[in-house]
Amino acid sequence: MRHPVFLTSALLGSLALSACNQPQNSAEVQRAIKSVNVIDESNLSDIMLTVGDPNEAVAYFQKTASENPDRIDLKRGLARSHVRAGQAAQAVTVWGEVVAHPEGTLDDRVSLADALIRSNDWDRAAAELNKIPPTHETYERYRLEAMVADSKKQWKKADSFYEIAAGLTTKPAGVLNNWGFSKLSRKEFGAAEKLFTQALTYDPALFTAKNNLVMSRGAQRKYDMPVIDMTQIERAELLYTLGLTAVKQGDITVGKGLLQNAVDTHPQHFEAAVRSLAALES
Repeated sequence: MRHPVFLTSALLGSLALSACNQPQNSAEVQRAIKSVNVIDESNLSDIMLTVGDPNEAVAYFQKTASENPDRIDLKRGLARSHVRAGQAAQAVTVWGEVVAHPEGTLDDRVSLADALIRSNDWDRAAAELNKIPPTHETYERYRLEAMVADSKKQWKKADSFYEIAAGLTTKPAGVLNNWGFSKLSRKEFGAAEKLFTQALTYDPALFTAKNNLVMSRGAQRKYDMPVIDMTQIERAELLYTLGLTAVKQGDITVGKGLLQNAVDTHPQHFEAAVRSLAALES
């Protein structure tokens, strides 16, 4: 992390010496310094958008974008920072400004649609996606198209979009999990189970897919634990989910046994499972 700072300092020192030797080139020196600063800002922007604190990132991009109103890249950084900070409404506003900018792109409109979905404004999200030509085939675009189709219960379209999206990324675990949850909501439990299992082949640590897998199996009265990677705490939580699913199915005795197993398995006190078990026993 020290190298870019050291390099910048060295460059600035060299430029300063050049300025002393050639005062007539001061304008060129200033342009060079500005170029170095832009490189530094780009590095800092990347850090803010990945590992930086979301709220600090928002403050950074707000300040930097206000000082450089012609820089659309900083506007994009601000919009993405709002999303990371869970500020979807603010992200919608900034993405709207980016889309309206002469340098706005189709990817920016996709990001606006994403922010609108996060704001639960499905109709506006659909309207923005409809403005994008079909030739713009990206993973993010089709992932959002699938979610919008889901919200309208347009199942055939949703399935088609989910399949396209999964084929456009090397990391399809998330979209496969979403597709599986869509199938789960339609009560197509067998299809959902297959999709959750497939998601876990790409990301064995994705706990939401593990939990959804257990729910889809429980809905089919498959009360044995699936053969997947899990920690002891995860196993206890999955047994808890499976126990509640059994109770919902009317299999009270099985549910009580699973809840007791969850309590016994968890390495610490499992308050939620204890309360549910006590409620059943009373």
